[in-house]
Amino acid sequence: MGLSNSESSQALKRTVIIAIFSAVAVVLGIVEAQIPLSAMGLMPGAKLGFANIMILTCIYFLRGRDALMLVILKTLLTAFILGTFSSLLFSLFGSLLSFIVMFLLMKGGRMQLSLIGVSIAGSIAHNIGQLAAASMVMGTTSIMYYLPILLVTGIVTGIAVGYAVRYLVSSLSQISLFEEFLR
Repeated sequence: MGLSNSESSQALKRTVIIAIFSAVAVVLGIVEAQIPLSAMGLMPGAKLGFANIMILTCIYFLRGRDALMLVILKTLLTAFILGTFSSLLFSLFGSLLSFIVMFLLMKGGRMQLSLIGVSIAGSIAHNIGQLAAASMVMGTTSIMYYLPILLVTGIVTGIAVGYAVRYLVSSLSQISLFEEFLR
């Protein structure tokens, strides 16, 4: 049995939103890769997490599987453009853990936790996921000594990303394309 016109229209809108969000997330990833955070005293490979703006916004408006598709597209495309296998592995671990945490918090506690709180949790989860990947690749847990500084940077970047998501969600909610996805 085929989709009704309404269901087909909504599926097309979701696909368009995912494509746009993916493009924006990749551009944000490329832009943040150009910011020399290691020269500012942060650990090599540290990023600001700007692409999470689009991931959390997608979680807010769309289904979990749509946001997961966005995470995979963003991670693969950004890694192919910028990175190596190890950067893909680290990014994938971090992105998937971040997605799972943010999705569960949005699904279960949307009224108890603000977008900023969800973003902070996602940012910290991303850092923990990357450390776990690094620990597996390097075969040691000594890499975990970076955890305290990553927790602090995760809070700071999570706040910044959360504020951006809050304003983006507010703006997108006024566009007719997003009206039917408001929960």
